[in-house]
Amino acid sequence: MFNIRLVIRILGFLLLLEGFFIFLCIPVSLIYREGVHIELGTCGLINTLAGGIMMLMTWKADRNLQSRDGFIVVSTGWLLISLFGALPFVLTGSIPSYTNAFFETVSGFTTTGATILDNIEALPKSVLFWRSLIQWLGGMGIIVMSLAIFPLLGIGGIQLFDAESPGPTVDKLHPRIKETARRLWLIYIIYTVAEIILLVAGRMDLFDSVNHTFATMATGGFSTRQLSVGYWDSPYIHYVITLFMFLAGVNFTLSYFAFHLDFKKVFQNNEFRLYFGIIAVCSIISMLVLHRTQDFSWEESFRHGTFQVVSIMTTTGFVTTDYGLWVPLLQFILVLLMFIGGSAGSTSGAIKVVRIFLFVKNGFLELRRMIHPSALIPVRMNKNVIAPEIISNVVGFIAFYLLAALIGVIAITAMGYDINSSLGAVATTLGNVGPGTGAFGPAASFNHAPALGKWIFSFLMLIGRLELFTVLILLSPGFWRK
Repeated sequence: MFNIRLVIRILGFLLLLEGFFIFLCIPVSLIYREGVHIELGTCGLINTLAGGIMMLMTWKADRNLQSRDGFIVVSTGWLLISLFGALPFVLTGSIPSYTNAFFETVSGFTTTGATILDNIEALPKSVLFWRSLIQWLGGMGIIVMSLAIFPLLGIGGIQLFDAESPGPTVDKLHPRIKETARRLWLIYIIYTVAEIILLVAGRMDLFDSVNHTFATMATGGFSTRQLSVGYWDSPYIHYVITLFMFLAGVNFTLSYFAFHLDFKKVFQNNEFRLYFGIIAVCSIISMLVLHRTQDFSWEESFRHGTFQVVSIMTTTGFVTTDYGLWVPLLQFILVLLMFIGGSAGSTSGAIKVVRIFLFVKNGFLELRRMIHPSALIPVRMNKNVIAPEIISNVVGFIAFYLLAALIGVIAITAMGYDINSSLGAVATTLGNVGPGTGAFGPAASFNHAPALGKWIFSFLMLIGRLELFTVLILLSPGFWRK
C-alpha cells in the first residue's frame, strides 16, 4: 500500500541536503573567528551520515512514488529536517534547550519568524546565518527544490509538488515538474541577488544584507537585530524591503509572466488585483491613522504603515516600529491580515488571498442562487469557471483553519494568557507570520511561553506551512486503509 523504502530514501536525501547547507555555515564561522566551526561540522556530519545510511539501506527501493507516499514524505520531511536542523543551535550553545532550539528551527523552516531569542546579536554570526538560511530554503520549499534533483535519482516528483502546494490552484510553468521547480527557483534566486545588491547599495553591510534578503524572499522575518528592520533608520532600506516583501507575496507564476513582459496576465489576475487592493486600502488607512495618533510626518506615516501592512499580509513579520503601541483599530487590521496572507503560489502563509476571493464570491453567488434556484450560476475566476470540488475544498480549508485557530486560542488561554495575546500568538504561528500581539507582540519574544506552549506553537507552524490538509490527512483512518 505504501512504498516505505522509497519514503525513507527520500527522507535520507533531504537530510543529506540539510547537511550540505550546514557545512556552508562553517566558512562564516572561520571568517568571523567565532570558534564554532567544529560544532557546525559535527552537525553537518550527523546529518550526512544519517541521510547516507538511510539512502544506502533503501538503495534498491521501488522508484514508483504514489500520492499517499507524497503526503507522508512532505509531512514527515518537514518534521525530520526540523529535528535535525535544531542541532546547530544546541551543539554551539546558542540555544541550549532543545525545546527552544526546535521551536526556532520550525519557525525558520516554516518561514514564520517567531523567535525565543531575547538577545539576537549575542549569537555567533554563523548561527545567525544558519537561522536565515533555513528560512530561505523553507520559503520555496526544500521539497520543491528537490524536485529538480529527484529525476536524477529515478524518482518522479509530481506527488510531492501537489502535497507541498495543496492550494486551490497549482500553476505549472512547464509540463515537466522538474522544469517547473527549476524555473521557480531561478526567479527566487534572481530576486534574492537583486535585493542583496540594493541593500548593500543602501549601506547595509553584506552580512546583514544577505540575511535580511533570505528572510524577505522567504517571507520569514528572522532578523540579525533585536529591533528587526527598525534597527536601520533608513527610508531607503525600508522601501527596498517593502518592495521585495510585496513581490515575495505575489504568485511566482505571475513573476514569471512579468519577466517575459506579459504584464496583461499579471494585472488582469483576480487574485493579484485583490492582493494589491487590500494592501493599498489598509496602507492608506494606516497612514491616516498614524499621522493623527503618532508623532510621525506624512512620509513616516506612509512608510511605517505600508511597511507593516505588507510585512504582516505577506506573513513576513519584519517590523520598523512597535505596532503594539498603535491604536486598537490598526492592531485589529493587522490581526485580520495575519489570517488573510499573501497569494497562492508565493512563499506567504495563512489562508491565502485566492481562497478569500473564492469564499466571498461564492457567498454572494449563493444569495443569487436562492433567488433563482433553477439557474446555474458558477463561480468564475480570471474568466474561468471554478469546479465545485475546488469551492468545497476552499470552504473546508477555511473551516479547518478557523477550527485549528479556535482550539489553539483555547489551549493558550488555558495557560494563563489573555485573549489578545493568545489570539495574536495563534494567528501568527498558524499563519506563519512571526510577531503577534500582547505578550507576544513585536517588542517581545516567545521565550516566556511554557514548554508545552512552544510545542503547540511548533505544531501550529508546521500545519500552517503545509496548509493543514497535508498533515490532517495523515490523521484520517481512511488514509491508512488499503
